[in-house]
Amino acid sequence: MVTAGRRASEAREPGRSGDRPAFWTGTPEALCARLACGPDGLTGAEAARRLARHGPNRDAKARVDGAARAVLRRLSEPLALILIAAGLVTIVTGDWAGGAIIIAILTLSIGLDTIQEGQALRTAEALRQSVALKAEVRRDGAYHVVPVEDLVPGDVIRVRAGDIVPADALVLASFGFTAAEAALTGEPYPVEKRPGLVAAASPAEATNALFRGAVAQSGEAVALVAATGRDTVFGAAAASLAAEAAPSPFQRDLRDLGLVIARLTFVLVLGVVALRVAFGRPAIDSLLFAVALAVGLTPELLPMITTVTLARGALRMARRKVIVKRLAGIHDLGAMTVLCTDKTGTLTSAEITLAQSLDPAGLAAARPARLGAVAALLGGDRGPLDAALAEASPGAAAGWRLVRQRPFDYAQRTGSVLAEGPEGPTLIVKGAPEAVLAGCTARRDGDGVVALGAGEREAALARVRALAGEGLRSIAVASRPDAGSAEAGESDLVLEGTCAFADPPKAGAAAALAALAAAGVRVKILSGDDPVVVRRLAGLVGLPAGPVLSGPEVAALSDEALAVQARRVDAYGRLSPDQKVRIVKALQAGGEVVGFLGDGINDAPGLRHADVSLSVAGASGVAQAAADMILLAPDLAVAADGVAEGRRTSANILKYIRMGASSNFGNMLSMALAAAVLPFLPMLPMQILLNNLLYDLSELGIPFDRVRPEATAQPQAWDRQALLRFAGVMGPLSSLFDLLTFGVLLLGFGAGPEVFRTAWFLESMATQILVIVVIRTRGRPWRDRPGTALAVSSLAALAVALALPFTPLGDWLGFAMPAPGILIAVATITALYLVAAEAVKPWAMGERRRPLATPEGRTIRTGMEG
Repeated sequence: MVTAGRRASEAREPGRSGDRPAFWTGTPEALCARLACGPDGLTGAEAARRLARHGPNRDAKARVDGAARAVLRRLSEPLALILIAAGLVTIVTGDWAGGAIIIAILTLSIGLDTIQEGQALRTAEALRQSVALKAEVRRDGAYHVVPVEDLVPGDVIRVRAGDIVPADALVLASFGFTAAEAALTGEPYPVEKRPGLVAAASPAEATNALFRGAVAQSGEAVALVAATGRDTVFGAAAASLAAEAAPSPFQRDLRDLGLVIARLTFVLVLGVVALRVAFGRPAIDSLLFAVALAVGLTPELLPMITTVTLARGALRMARRKVIVKRLAGIHDLGAMTVLCTDKTGTLTSAEITLAQSLDPAGLAAARPARLGAVAALLGGDRGPLDAALAEASPGAAAGWRLVRQRPFDYAQRTGSVLAEGPEGPTLIVKGAPEAVLAGCTARRDGDGVVALGAGEREAALARVRALAGEGLRSIAVASRPDAGSAEAGESDLVLEGTCAFADPPKAGAAAALAALAAAGVRVKILSGDDPVVVRRLAGLVGLPAGPVLSGPEVAALSDEALAVQARRVDAYGRLSPDQKVRIVKALQAGGEVVGFLGDGINDAPGLRHADVSLSVAGASGVAQAAADMILLAPDLAVAADGVAEGRRTSANILKYIRMGASSNFGNMLSMALAAAVLPFLPMLPMQILLNNLLYDLSELGIPFDRVRPEATAQPQAWDRQALLRFAGVMGPLSSLFDLLTFGVLLLGFGAGPEVFRTAWFLESMATQILVIVVIRTRGRPWRDRPGTALAVSSLAALAVALALPFTPLGDWLGFAMPAPGILIAVATITALYLVAAEAVKPWAMGERRRPLATPEGRTIRTGMEG
């Protein structure tokens, strides 16, 4: 049994308000004084009073709006308001079918989003369910089992092997107690917990403290509860999940697009009405025409195009063993420029393996590992190190029989077995190198034994320190022929050698990170593990050699200084959850689109704040619930595959935005100009809506279109300036040819209003639809042909548009039969426009810019790909 000592400390508790020192840096007496309690626990009455003051030992539930509130919030988005107005205007102008389609598309989009509304609640609930339900607490002088929610600061609890730690607490006494904290701190090995003095502010180094959510692996501990519920390290993760998530890059892009369209629509309606009224045109006709133009500017099919494109991307990613939980996350994955990843369980398998077996001279030898495996198989504690020894030499115990054993003693830091086997009765001792060496008087030298001198002893300890510097954990193995009794003790041992262990990288981790780097995604390791271990792993997976920042170093930096370091440093160790969030925010502030890959509870805040979050199969339920995507395959190459699929999906969404922005802008600009100068409407409101509907239908095949390799080679981000540039070039170009059409029709053929409208309708539809083939790609359209679905939808819409004026419906729609000469002129103008569009397309799209995260951390964003 180990008891607590006394010392003061200046370290501060991370994540706490004010300057309160971390509870594990003080003495039990100091904590008792702060909590106004004693080391023997509370009375039942006092516990009840504290429960009323502090509240239950649980996390705040996520606040989730009701269905009606969620729908109203989505309806308030600019794009949704524009679509509602477009649908209502379409219905008012007599096109009931068109208006119903617009409203149905919007309803479907909002419905899909609302179904996902409960995600934050499910995440917080998974977090709550992952902790203990009952706790053993000392009250009124005796131990009682109470609901974990009834614990309060000042309680004294007892935790045994197999228990889940119910609260943050300072260890008062322990007996061989270890806790698994990988999900909380990233430490892959069980951590011994004992009373003592700790100056470090990081929870990962608090060997005298228990943390809520950790799992007791062995032994027993008595501890004083210092914090409960939301005030625990674990509770900080729950608080971050309960908070409302910030809009993702995709949501921000859609909102920006909606605002741009709203401004253009407002200016267009006012401008057209004012001009026509100024020229003496009827006010009502002018208003209906202007509103129809505004509807024409609206991308009615954008919600459907994005939903279908993202859903198809999700199906393709599912075939690559990636489960997509948030559809918009596919776009954000394609735009990702930096991937922050945890170490344990993501880059590594979180399974300790034997890395080296060395003789006393430091040479590779099988005997130390084999004897260690005999001890592990016959009398080990089934911990990760014993499991690694047994897996490395599964048949080592064949022919051996256990005579007696001494379990691992955390005070002596060794364990032993006496076994009868091929070498006769043999005592095998393994444990901490310095403890084992203390009992050794000789060392193995080939097949013989020689005396162990002071120089050899120091060399062995130096070798252990060197292995630790490489991120390896070591134990020493010693033996002695033994036919005596247990009273003979464990002295006069022969040093057999050293076994070193590691948490190795996952198979394919290095190749996956190399693929991400080649794709312009910079990878950063954000770990709670030792910086030395992180540095070794970074080298193994191929990350650039460089400094590794520790949690205390990050805590000492201002936000501005951290932003500079975040661009430069690629590896971090001993990070707390809130420090991971700070790094994510620092990268975002620098213009990066940040992804986060994690599997532990300590990763949940980072997953929540990243632009796109990923977890892995076998991760904690909390991490999987917080993630946008889950990688089912153990090979991290699926992450690189997911990035490529995200970029392919984003490229097709951008095609629709690019086509719609340029075509609608050009068409509406032409109509506005014509309406200002012509004595009649250049196109009837119903004809405008029909034009817009047929053009939208022609783009239904975009989700299934081919994507050029360049589009998946670099991050795909919406570049509003590039989009405006494209629309500002291609829109006026189409208007120029529209004006040419106007001149030919009026001056060359003297066309009346009905023929004029028909001929321009035909020219408008032909140029809008056929130019899709041109502007969907940077390449030459005859080399980079559209996919079958897009070709079919485009040609079908074009066929309907060209045939409609010549059907009986033509008269009802206000069309008239044009003369053959007019049709030839329209065809000629269309051909000239397509040639001109292909010629100016490179200028409109601008030079392609590579959004690579440079070694200095500077991100260069893309233009438009496709």
